[in-house]
Amino acid sequence: MKQILAPIVSNSEIIPDVHLIRIEAPQVAAEARPGQFITACCGDDVLLRRPLSIHRIEEGQLALLFAVVGQGTAWLANRKQGESLDILGPLGNGFKVQQNTHNILLVAGGIGIAPLVCLAEKAVDDGISVKLILGTATATQHYSEVDGVEIIRVTEDGSLGEKGMVTDLLPSIAGWADQLFACGPISMYRTMAAMGTEIEGKSVQILLEQVMGCGVGACRGCAIPTHQGMKMVCQNGPVFDLREIMWEQITAPKIGQF
Repeated sequence: MKQILAPIVSNSEIIPDVHLIRIEAPQVAAEARPGQFITACCGDDVLLRRPLSIHRIEEGQLALLFAVVGQGTAWLANRKQGESLDILGPLGNGFKVQQNTHNILLVAGGIGIAPLVCLAEKAVDDGISVKLILGTATATQHYSEVDGVEIIRVTEDGSLGEKGMVTDLLPSIAGWADQLFACGPISMYRTMAAMGTEIEGKSVQILLEQVMGCGVGACRGCAIPTHQGMKMVCQNGPVFDLREIMWEQITAPKIGQF
């Protein structure tokens, strides 16, 4: 874990109200792996650092994908090339791909695509077959292609791909996969947790995002209830086994609500 001032390489709006920011951070990139995150200082008027999933790791650079939904992310969206970003990372525990895994299925709800691209690219490099179910409210919110990944698109209004929710398609595709990885809203996780034989026996890892005070497990502000007791999203996660969480007790923000 390192705290650095990372020069901003680029910052662009790639989807309405969704920005992709690239920073030079070789010290952090060398240690980072899919599922981990960084925290960023978002100006003098924002007290807490904002947690941001690592979207891509590219030759000493980190790419961070985020939705503009609050004061912190609005500040980030207005940063310019050549400015620097105060970041701390890499933080948390990432995704775990088992040695005998040949096929992985990724399930992304909206901006939940952010950490899954990093995992998809690493898996493709390792020779693993990857399918991604990507769901959004409408076609304009859909992410572009990911090299080597089969993307199954879903929209709530039917304007692109299948009409419905990602969890509607999950039962028919899950059997193909050795492991499942998901990132999205709590409602999506609850639906997945209620599934029976459709995903029974499968390893299902999910990424949680909570409001964090410190990002390193000291303040206990991101505690969540699990069947093994209270755990910190920043320190014990953000990746958890789907069945580990006590979903009926979770009252978490949407992904990216910062």
